[in-house]
Amino acid sequence: MEPPTVAETLADDRGLTAAGVAERVAAGQTNAFVADTSRSAWNIVRANVFTLFNGIVGACFLVLLLLGRWQDALFGVAALSNAVIGCVQEFRAKAALDRLALLNAPRARVRRDGVDAEIAPAEVVRDDLLVVRAGDQVPADAVVVETRALQIDESMLTGESDAVDKRPGDEALSGSIVVAGEGTARVTRVGAESYANAFASEAKRFQLVSSELRTSIDRVLRWVGWGIGPIGLLVLNAQMMVAGGWVQAWQQGTWSQAVVNTIAALTAMIPLGFVLMTSIAFAVGAARLAGKKVLVNELPAVEGLARVDIICLDKTGTLTAGEIRFDAALEMQPADGWRDVLAWYGAADDANATAQCLREPFAVAVPLTVTQRIPFSSARKWSAVSFAGAAAGTWVLGAPEMVFGDTAADAASELGAAVTRLASSGRRTLVLAHAADALDDADVAAERLPAGATPVAVLTFVEAVRPDAAEALAYFREQGVAVRVISGDNPRTVAAIAREVGLEVDEGYDARALPDDDVELGRILEEHTVFGRVTPDQKRRMVSALQARGHVVAMTGDGVNDALAIKTADIGIAMNSGAAATKAVARLVLLDGRFSHLPSVVAEGRQVIANIERVSMLFLTKTVYATGLAVLFGALVMEFPFLPRQLSITDGLTIGIPAFFLALLPNTQRYVPGFLRRSLSFAIPAGLVIAVALTLYTRAAMALGLSVEQLRTGATIILAIVAIWVLTVLSRPVTRVKVLVIGAMFIALTAIFTIPPLGQFFQLQDPGEDGAWLVTGVVIVAVGAIEVVRFAHRRFVRRMLGMPAATAGASGQSVGDGAPAEGVARRK
Repeated sequence: MEPPTVAETLADDRGLTAAGVAERVAAGQTNAFVADTSRSAWNIVRANVFTLFNGIVGACFLVLLLLGRWQDALFGVAALSNAVIGCVQEFRAKAALDRLALLNAPRARVRRDGVDAEIAPAEVVRDDLLVVRAGDQVPADAVVVETRALQIDESMLTGESDAVDKRPGDEALSGSIVVAGEGTARVTRVGAESYANAFASEAKRFQLVSSELRTSIDRVLRWVGWGIGPIGLLVLNAQMMVAGGWVQAWQQGTWSQAVVNTIAALTAMIPLGFVLMTSIAFAVGAARLAGKKVLVNELPAVEGLARVDIICLDKTGTLTAGEIRFDAALEMQPADGWRDVLAWYGAADDANATAQCLREPFAVAVPLTVTQRIPFSSARKWSAVSFAGAAAGTWVLGAPEMVFGDTAADAASELGAAVTRLASSGRRTLVLAHAADALDDADVAAERLPAGATPVAVLTFVEAVRPDAAEALAYFREQGVAVRVISGDNPRTVAAIAREVGLEVDEGYDARALPDDDVELGRILEEHTVFGRVTPDQKRRMVSALQARGHVVAMTGDGVNDALAIKTADIGIAMNSGAAATKAVARLVLLDGRFSHLPSVVAEGRQVIANIERVSMLFLTKTVYATGLAVLFGALVMEFPFLPRQLSITDGLTIGIPAFFLALLPNTQRYVPGFLRRSLSFAIPAGLVIAVALTLYTRAAMALGLSVEQLRTGATIILAIVAIWVLTVLSRPVTRVKVLVIGAMFIALTAIFTIPPLGQFFQLQDPGEDGAWLVTGVVIVAVGAIEVVRFAHRRFVRRMLGMPAATAGASGQSVGDGAPAEGVARRK
């Protein structure tokens, strides 16, 4: 028998045959596409290795090797180690994230040989017949074949914010989201040819989240990059002049020492570990969250967690367990066949979670014949279907207020009294209504409610409140994170659930009364906590209104009706049990759906950014004093007081190694805007103190007649002790772990200065009695000046944040010693 041709495998109602699928797989017409689920390996290597400053360090390293001064090239080994550590940390985080992303990839629904099946999106082939329903993400480009009120949101691809009605012959783009209705579509483009893959859909690619932290770091690096060239020439000229002038230095061979001194000045200016520590902190934070079953789709999103000051929660699946159970049916008016209608709703292929609860209490007894149908939409919050035969007419199932308007909320009416009483008990309510007339094509096209509908029964459903919800919400209250509950359910039902989990609310706000003006909407959101009957577009508007008032907003949810708001929020958080559309646009996915993870998610973000701020002060202080020394010694034409190997001591033991530990320590401070300004307000004066102290010391040491080796040793001692003091200041309050880190660094420094072989390698020499007294005096003055800088910095930060002095040490974290204290009023 001849195998079927391509044409024979295309039956619109049954989909491809097995032979047709095999033929396309053999031809390579599959949807397989290798795309990074997180940052690519090349991007990791490039970010950690191929940088401007690594290039400068590499060039300096090679120059020293060519001069035979390998002892002074230790900074090259340190820079290489930093790059390797950074790559390893990010690769480990990438492996964990990619593994989780693979395990939790969405599924595609196809019809083959007349049978619907769920497969991996990569297994979809050209000409497959996709079966799409509300909440699905279209896996490949397709043309709509059949539709029942199908609406698709293509905003991630086209920028068009409104959902688009799809009719037979219309195109459905890969990566778009089905928000209402259902239908079938024939696949036309797969793999790399599809729209989403060709243009790297924003829902699936790694991208740097726009943030103050990233912007600030880039700005500092840009400043240093611009300054290295002219400052390097200034220092080189000074060192050559100290060596006897350019001509004499070249003739006598003393130019090599001038080059070494210049390299020492330049490498000290480069904040190599600054970017490294930021990358490591992000990667480790994401890896820690992965260990808690939280998938981070974008690593820098960890930073955004620290800035969140308001979190919007969808009730279902967040405050409640998401497991809805049918409770009871209160019959309002007698109507034949209403139980059979509920059985049909429960058995429908596209039944949502609420409708599926009807399958057990209302088993199918009499098959019903559908003549017209308007599928459920989360925007309308109702669905309608017309039957022929015993259940003739049109039946509507939906939210009472959306079907009967204000009547359903008026306690004076029979329906309103029942709905109000049941919703106030925390039950979720739906109404089943009946109209004598059947839907016509115009009704379906306009998605119009039938005229003359009367309530037949009020259905109630109950949801189990998450046992950990109250504890999580209490954490947010303590941390100064405001909570807004926004749900599509009855406001009274939502308010009852909110009270059960510890929120102090009287009645929920009915979103149907929300104003169209965004400014007024923002004011209402500040005054109220619980909102019911919220449409998907309103959820998005509410998030935008809060952002316009200066809030950093996190949004959690699990339904397709939450997808737009989750995408709009600064940090979108989806439950893994939610719709594929919701997970596709979220930056974080709670893989086990546990609401109790949210506090640890926020805490992880706060730890990352608060520690990065603390660490940044270390690196910026070093950059400032190194730049100050280069400028001062260049302008005063003085020999630079350090060898590169000596600066490696202070760089490693007072900044590099301790910064690694500080970046990973617990820290719960909420981030407040002004990161760079706060950091520089400490780093600039502290760095200038160190630069001026070393300059004055050098002048005094030269006047006392100390040898070059003695002068360098004294300068190294001063820098080491004062830098350790800066480390201690920035580590306050000093915990046991911090004492161990600082103590270990001090012991290592002491060993370098006292063990003869190490002293010989680093060219350290006893500065003598006069030198010792001079070093002691300079250290005491410099340490005292650092304490003055710290005190002034704390006052500056308090004024900057509008804080009274009494709150400076809230939660044990001194303002100015790293991150801002908790309880700080939000800046608007």
